[in-house]
Amino acid sequence: MTRLLLGVTLERICKAVLLLCLLHFVIIMILYFDVYAQHLDFFSRFNARNASRAHPFSNSSRFLGVPCPRQCHSPLRVPLAVCSEQRGDLGRLLIEFSSPMSMERVQRENPDVRQGGKYTPPDCLPRQKVAILIPFRHREHHLKYWLHYLHPILRRQKVAYGIYIINQYGEDTFNRAKLLNVGFLEALKDDEEYDCFIFSDVDLIPMDDRNLYRCYEQPRHFAVGMDKFGFRLPYAGYFGGVSGLSKSQFLKINGFPNEYWGWGGEDDDIFNRISLNGMKVSRPDIRIGRYRMIKHERDKHNEPNPQRFTKIQNTKMTMKRDGISSLQYRLVEVSRAPMYTNITVEIGRPPPRLARG
Repeated sequence: MTRLLLGVTLERICKAVLLLCLLHFVIIMILYFDVYAQHLDFFSRFNARNASRAHPFSNSSRFLGVPCPRQCHSPLRVPLAVCSEQRGDLGRLLIEFSSPMSMERVQRENPDVRQGGKYTPPDCLPRQKVAILIPFRHREHHLKYWLHYLHPILRRQKVAYGIYIINQYGEDTFNRAKLLNVGFLEALKDDEEYDCFIFSDVDLIPMDDRNLYRCYEQPRHFAVGMDKFGFRLPYAGYFGGVSGLSKSQFLKINGFPNEYWGWGGEDDDIFNRISLNGMKVSRPDIRIGRYRMIKHERDKHNEPNPQRFTKIQNTKMTMKRDGISSLQYRLVEVSRAPMYTNITVEIGRPPPRLARG
């Protein structure tokens, strides 16, 4: 009898142990599949996120013409950083004008430039939006070289820019400063977000792209050392060739004078306007601000202005009434070429000179 009871007890214990083992096994399997499912979900989401980074539109099937399912979400956009001005790929450049140049070559070399000569860095946020204005007449040969060199320079500098050629209509006496006043207004009509304006002669090419084409706290003179001057500043008040002013700086000096017909004088007048309005001219280091000039003969109808010395002495009296506030011109045509915007304008002719005696 005792043996029988002992056997029954052992049988019950074995069944209980077996049930416990079975229960333990079931619980382990449930936990295992739950964890496995979580891992599958994590890796599927991780892979989807990586795919969306590599292909921004891959998880939005509507771009393929397929209806987007409910779980389809637009990818998160990482904000762009501000463009850095400290770049290791900037430095001295070899500038030469002996190789033949064509506008087709310039266009082929700059596929990222938009119609009208506009460009915005795709990988960072530019600090300023720059309008580059070139007074122009009959300089197509020089323009090809200028575009050939400046487009790559500006792109390397991460500049958001537009290039405007201000073409004087007709054959009357050339007026560089008045054309630049026109360019300022017409560029703002084209894009009111421009906050920096660089005024450049078409025959000057920088020899170092660390000479950043942007505006500074003070008006900027870029062409510190031209080859024709032995790479030296010809005199302390020189402000010719290439200069830059912010929108507020330009308006503060009432723009440029309109009454300098012919060659010379207007740059000195602008320097006077800057000084008389309590600002100072800033410049790059002489080793960085070097320029090469494309050699050429003096243009017809751009002879030296005999009145320039008298006008320079009277800047203080004339700058408030002669400038952007008194500008008059007739817009002839605006056309957009692949590498620049052309603005052809009629600006009149100089007043007749009084007869002596």
